[in-house]
Amino acid sequence: MGLTIGVDIGGTKIAAGVVDEEGQILSTFKVSTPPTAEGIVDAISSAVAGASEGHDIEAVGIGAAGYVDDKRATVLFAPNINWRHEPLKDKVEQRTGLPVVVENDANAAAWGEYRFGAGQGHDDVICITLGTGLGGGVIIGNKLRRGRFGVAAEFGHVRVVPDGLLCGCGSQGCWEQYASGRALVRYARQRANATPENATILLSLGDGTVDGIEGKHISEAARQGCPVAVDSFRELARWAGAGLADLASLFDPSAFIVGGGVSDEGELVLDPIRKSFRRWLIGGEWRPHAQVLAAQLGGKAGLVGAADLARQG
Repeated sequence: MGLTIGVDIGGTKIAAGVVDEEGQILSTFKVSTPPTAEGIVDAISSAVAGASEGHDIEAVGIGAAGYVDDKRATVLFAPNINWRHEPLKDKVEQRTGLPVVVENDANAAAWGEYRFGAGQGHDDVICITLGTGLGGGVIIGNKLRRGRFGVAAEFGHVRVVPDGLLCGCGSQGCWEQYASGRALVRYARQRANATPENATILLSLGDGTVDGIEGKHISEAARQGCPVAVDSFRELARWAGAGLADLASLFDPSAFIVGGGVSDEGELVLDPIRKSFRRWLIGGEWRPHAQVLAAQLGGKAGLVGAADLARQG
C-alpha cells in the first residue's frame, strides 16, 4: 500500500497528514476542532479531503483519545468528546469513500515511535506519553498489543495510591495524577506556596501569584536553576520512574520510550526518571535494565502512527 492519511484530533485543531511508507509527512491540512461530537466527524472528513488533494490515498487512520473497540471501528468512550459507542469508522468512510482504521491516540503514537522513531531496532517496547494526562502503548514481539476488547495500556488509570487523589476518570489515586503535566503544575504551586523564597524565578515568569504558575513557567524556571521548579520535575520523575519499574515487572521490554509535552524538557526530566526507575526496579542489581529513551517524533507521532496502522489494515 502506498500513501495513507493519519488524523490527529486535538483540543483546538484537527490535523490530517499524508504519510508515505517511510513515515515521512508529505502534506498536512488542519481545521478547527468543533464543539460538538457530530461536528468533529464532519471536520475529520474535511481535513482528510483537504490533505488528499493531489495525492492518491488508499486508507485513513484516526487517532482518538478514548477507548476504541477490538475491531478498531467504534469509540466506546471518549473523556473529552461526547462519544459513547460512536461508529467513527463507518461515519468517516461514508463521507470520504476511503477505508478507515480507528485507534487510540496513545497507541497510535506508540506505533509511530516504534516504527519510525526511538523504538527502531527494538522488538519489545513500552511507550508512555507524559502530557496533560498519561497515556501508553505496548508493542511486544513487533505487534501492537490492544487486549481482547481493544482497550489495553490505559496506564494513566492504574491506581498507584489507594484512596489517593481524585482523577477525572472517577477513580482515585491514578498514576496520571502523580506523573503528568497536570501533576507537575500542582507540585510547583504547592511548593511555591510553601516556600515562596525558593520560587522567586518561577513566580516572576507568571503573574507573580501561585495560581498563575503554568507548565511553561516551570520549564523555563528549571532551566534557570529555580529550586522549586527543579524539585517539582524531580517529584514527577520519581513517580514516573517507579511506574516504569512496575511495567518492567509486567512486560520486560527492551526499551521504554517517554513522549508527550513533559518529555520535551529532555534530560531535565529523563535523567531523574532513569534514576527512579533503577531505584524501584525489583532485582535491579542482578537483572538487565531496559533503556529509557526520549521520543523522537514529538507531536507527529500519533499522526504518523495512525497512518501506518491504516496501511497495515
